[in-house]
Amino acid sequence: MSYITKALSRKQDREDGLGNNDNAVLFNAQDFQKLRRECLDRRTLFCDPTFPATWTSLGYNQLGRYSSKTMGLEWKRPTELCSNPQFILDGATRTDIRQGELGDCWLLAAIASLTMDKEILARVVPPEQSFTESYAGIFHFQLWQYGEWVDVVIDDRLPTRNGELLFVHSAEGNEFWSALLEKAYAMVNSSYEALSGGTTTEGFEDFTGGIAESYELSDAPPTLFNIIRKALSLGSLLGCSIDITSSAETEAVTRQKLVKGHAYSVTGAEVVHMYGSPVQLVRIRNPWGQVEWTGAWSDNSKEWDRVLPEEKSKLDYSAEDGEFWMAYSEFLQQYSKLEICNLTPDTLSSDSVGRWSFHQFEGTWRVGCTAGGCRNNPATFCSNPQFVIKLEDVDDDPHDGVDGCSFLVGLMQKDGRKERQFGRDLNTIGFAIYKIKGLTNVHLGPNVLLREKSVAMSNTFINTREVCSRFKLPPGEYVIIPSTFEPHCKGSFILRVFTEKQATARYIPRPSKISINWQSENISKLDVDPHFQHLFKQLAGNDSEISAIELQKILDKVVSQRTDLKTDGFSMETCRHIISLLDVSFTCRKKLEHAATCRNMLEHFGTCWNIPQSLITLLSGFQLNTPVLQVIVSRYADQQSAIDFDCFVGCLIRLEMLFQNGCSLVLLCIVFKHNF
Repeated sequence: MSYITKALSRKQDREDGLGNNDNAVLFNAQDFQKLRRECLDRRTLFCDPTFPATWTSLGYNQLGRYSSKTMGLEWKRPTELCSNPQFILDGATRTDIRQGELGDCWLLAAIASLTMDKEILARVVPPEQSFTESYAGIFHFQLWQYGEWVDVVIDDRLPTRNGELLFVHSAEGNEFWSALLEKAYAMVNSSYEALSGGTTTEGFEDFTGGIAESYELSDAPPTLFNIIRKALSLGSLLGCSIDITSSAETEAVTRQKLVKGHAYSVTGAEVVHMYGSPVQLVRIRNPWGQVEWTGAWSDNSKEWDRVLPEEKSKLDYSAEDGEFWMAYSEFLQQYSKLEICNLTPDTLSSDSVGRWSFHQFEGTWRVGCTAGGCRNNPATFCSNPQFVIKLEDVDDDPHDGVDGCSFLVGLMQKDGRKERQFGRDLNTIGFAIYKIKGLTNVHLGPNVLLREKSVAMSNTFINTREVCSRFKLPPGEYVIIPSTFEPHCKGSFILRVFTEKQATARYIPRPSKISINWQSENISKLDVDPHFQHLFKQLAGNDSEISAIELQKILDKVVSQRTDLKTDGFSMETCRHIISLLDVSFTCRKKLEHAATCRNMLEHFGTCWNIPQSLITLLSGFQLNTPVLQVIVSRYADQQSAIDFDCFVGCLIRLEMLFQNGCSLVLLCIVFKHNF
């Protein structure tokens, strides 16, 4: 019940605006203004107890307590490193970001792109912070984390060695906003080491709340250059990288000074004319702030001498700052992947640019209940959460000339970096999309999902933080089903849908009404099987009645003849429940016809039990919503989400008894959680 209450509370908070960029959630419940005021009143510098200046904040393996990489490390404040530290000096620029000894170039590439738009930067790096006015050793940043903006408070103690910053730093040496932002990002992910390795899109999304898509440049669409230009004009963040074939190639430098396995930022796309012929160029930045491309169109290369002077004057093409131009055709050959982060409507303030329509949902995969796995698991697939989107208006100007409704779907799983230190891997995730035919606001079942083909699906199931794909479908209503690849994998996720035109979307819950349609049959003595009558008389004696103890012996004998039922025999508790269900005279004993009814009931339950357990209660005649199913699974299933036949029968008998008494959802949950 606590999970249900928490979910309802979070939903209400979201409806009230909590989690928006202008009303961020306080990370670790730390209020920046209050804490700074307290430090100023006490004339002390802030020391953050939630992310202390110890090895625990550095890491757990390569940066762990006894690692050689942390030897000689000291935590120092900027005021201890230089005489005139600055938070931001002459504006935040791409040159403020130099990589240190941490393998987080993917993050630094995202930070570099962030500096291209001052408005977006101000959302992440709140202005009016400094080392002079109201300085108390405390700073704060705002990051998007799994569907909500959080305000992250840090102290300014940074890892150093020999008086130099160990990780990200500025070229000037006395500018610290990028190092402090890196620390805030490490804090929300549990440690600095948790930032090692990643994709630029992850940083893009956490700095904007946007949704990212990826293109393999070996199979680039013919309009990709135009997509890049349009994305840059809309303030989108772009990154690119060169794939590696082995770990030995990581950050290996090619003959023309490109770094493999390294995250770059794409910062520009222009068309220039060389002897009157147009040439498409892209501008790329290395977050190291050095090591630049030396091929055609590199800094001061001969190609620039053939460009019209008025065009050349508009482009900065000769600074030794890690940024360089190259021909778009060369870009497709040299690089492997391009990533674009599309921004949410609230990120863009200009009325001159288009905006996506945006919908976001939270969900969970719960073992034995809503963790059904992909379509390869037909017995459990239908138990996954379902979300419907209604597309009504086609695109205004389709670039491929085909009418349809364009939209992006992003499925993101939570807290993967935090789980690394415990040796836990990300789930392999993806989603499928089904067309709704004549049904509205209905949780689709096997009759649709197992008989109809999906109209679209994610490009792949993969164990990354997010899977995102672009689609174009005809107007209509569609159900999106997010899932893990294998069933019975627990996790929490965010599902986001960006549509080019206005659309509506909603979560489809399981039926909220709880009911049962299974009916026990009335049996006379003449209908009872002779072999069963003989067994009954052996145990019942002259009074032709049996107690719970005698019923246990009969049922154990019956199920021993069924090799398909997994059970070590019936417990006394289950037999007492059966007696209570059928005993209308309150004698706590059963007659022959009641025992025969019980046997037939077990035959029916046995058929249902052979169906995989995540759907057994539904297919046995019970219509239960998700909260009740979650509690039942917690009460009866084992660690593998399996349930033996005795527990299964006991569960169904208790359900039947509760339904007969008109039990409510709340009482059902309480009863099944009792003694758990």
